[in-house]
Amino acid sequence: MRGSRFRGLKFRRQVPLPPYIADFLCASARLIVELDGAPHDEAERSDRDAARDVWLREQGFEILRFPNDRVLSDLASVLDTVGATVEARLARAASGRVAPLSRPGLTAGPPSPAEGGGSMRPAPRP
Repeated sequence: MRGSRFRGLKFRRQVPLPPYIADFLCASARLIVELDGAPHDEAERSDRDAARDVWLREQGFEILRFPNDRVLSDLASVLDTVGATVEARLARAASGRVAPLSRPGLTAGPPSPAEGGGSMRPAPRP
């Protein structure tokens, strides 16, 4: 996804979707791609990821999760999966079955730190 584009579509990195942050978002396909490191294998983190995915799906997003080791060892199949999913989502959008990214509170904000997959936290009070 060099240059923020993949198959001609714009992907943004570390996109705030309050109360969460998506690793990668293709807004036109309402697709979120999450890259999961070892901490995501822990039971507590896995439960939080599942709850997060439910909330994001309720907002009309599809979520693809890939372990970091798979991305590093089999990038071609990861990109094939992302590409096929984007094409399917866009076909559904063309038929009017996928809502556009226009709901209140789902606008992009400033970029977040390099780490992702977490939730947004309020700023500490002075």
